[in-house]
Amino acid sequence: MAETVKHDFRQANLTARELALCEFAEKLTLSPAQMAREDCDGLRAAGLSDRDILDAVEVISYFNYINRVADALGIDPEPEMLRR
Repeated sequence: MAETVKHDFRQANLTARELALCEFAEKLTLSPAQMAREDCDGLRAAGLSDRDILDAVEVISYFNYINRVADALGIDPEPEMLRR
């Protein structure tokens, strides 16, 4: 499942909650300026609490940040990442 999610989460057999999180993460990653209250409302409708949403935003944002830092500095991926 992890490989399917990595390549196209829409093709994975995800729960409604997991799909909502993936869609939220994609939007936050690709078009953060377009985020709106409705995006969080969608996560709440999928069963996430406000704390869950905060946790998700922090994790998504951290991964985006650290990847951009690595890209900007030309840091090579760790050897185990290259094997994947």
